[in-house]
Amino acid sequence: MLRCGETVAEEEEDDEYAKLVRWMNPPRVVIDNDSCDNATVIRVDRVKKHGILLEAVQVLVDLNLVITKAYISSDGNWFMDVFNVTDQYGSKLQNREVIDHIQKQCLESEDYLKLPAIGPTDGAAPPEDESTSIELTGTDRPGLLSEVCAVLASLSCNIVKAEVWTHNRRAAAVIQITDEASGLAIHDAARLSKVQELLCNVMQGDGASSRGSTRTGVTLGTARAERRLHKLMLDDGGGGEEAVGGEDRRGMARPKAAAKVAVMDCAERRYTVVILRCRDRPKLLFDTLCALTDLQYVVFHGTVDAERRSREAYQEYYVRHVDGHPARSDAERSRLVRCLEAAVERRASDGLELEVRTEDRVGLLSEVTRVFRENSLSIIRAAIATRDGRAEDTFYVSDAYGNPVDGRTMDAVGGQLGDAVLRVKRRGGDAPVAEGGAVSVLGSLLKGSFQGLRLIRSYS
Repeated sequence: MLRCGETVAEEEEDDEYAKLVRWMNPPRVVIDNDSCDNATVIRVDRVKKHGILLEAVQVLVDLNLVITKAYISSDGNWFMDVFNVTDQYGSKLQNREVIDHIQKQCLESEDYLKLPAIGPTDGAAPPEDESTSIELTGTDRPGLLSEVCAVLASLSCNIVKAEVWTHNRRAAAVIQITDEASGLAIHDAARLSKVQELLCNVMQGDGASSRGSTRTGVTLGTARAERRLHKLMLDDGGGGEEAVGGEDRRGMARPKAAAKVAVMDCAERRYTVVILRCRDRPKLLFDTLCALTDLQYVVFHGTVDAERRSREAYQEYYVRHVDGHPARSDAERSRLVRCLEAAVERRASDGLELEVRTEDRVGLLSEVTRVFRENSLSIIRAAIATRDGRAEDTFYVSDAYGNPVDGRTMDAVGGQLGDAVLRVKRRGGDAPVAEGGAVSVLGSLLKGSFQGLRLIRSYS
């Protein structure tokens, strides 16, 4: 019989062994601007651990880099990744600060998920001790964000950064707030308890039309909002679970999935093969890896092709569960398909994209969302940021029934907020993937496999 003391001793031995392996096999990062004509090639070699691929991609996403191709492979306890990346304008990486940051401060460190020293470029957030983070999940409805903002404004809380997603009639948000008077994090336990209580009431609504549970959480410090949103929506049951009656978040008939996902067995090698095809967009690789990691799958081999000329992304993974087994049942494979579809759809740019650019002030977001609500606009997704005293907010909206917003409504909204504040950027909506059944998907599998072989040959 194994005693508790013996278990602790074995864990300590394992920990010391892991340290020895890392010491004998230091991580290596090579950044090459010569071997590829149209991208910078980043090669990462490290001791393997669960989630290491997502952590590497997180570093590149934080710097707003575009991953056009990737090859993933692991051999025993060793992990090797090759990324072809460009900046947002399709150019190779030339900024020495960015290159040094990738090579020395992020990918070779023991803590990938530490906020980058030069900071993410998608909206500055306060330092860890200067903000309070709020996480919300609940049933989506028109005007929900407006009510949340009104509650926070009434409690003298200023929203400095936020991400809001909706999917399948569910909503999730990660919001960073500061005290209106001091501009710092809120530490008063009684006040935080009041914030949590009132926000919980808002998320529950009238109870009559709510589906599923609600959750409110308050913590000090910053959070990686997009990473947390994927986890919140999966834990909430919004990670690919079927909507009630086959309806979407607004009660309308659900459209076909934005992604084509196939999950198959590779019995010879005891892998589950995952193939995904959809229209390419920023952060697609990050979103799919979040789903695989949250579902406790480990990627052993993979190929990613998202070169811009094709406008279609192809991802192929050979995975096992963390317990070492492939997917064991049709139900598990079906859930994997639904969760990957959901991960793609959550960030899909449906709706009309609106930008708010103006001097930041307390209550601004409450005012903007109130105007949206009064004009029957429903917020599908929102990214709220404050940089150098200016509000830089982006909203994706539809009407209350999920239909496109008409011109008269936008004229009314612009008249209330001011044309200098509100700008209509573009109408969202991702084009569907070309139709194709299992034969088309399997054909793409062969295509991806040959691409992977070329990458292996290039870097061996």
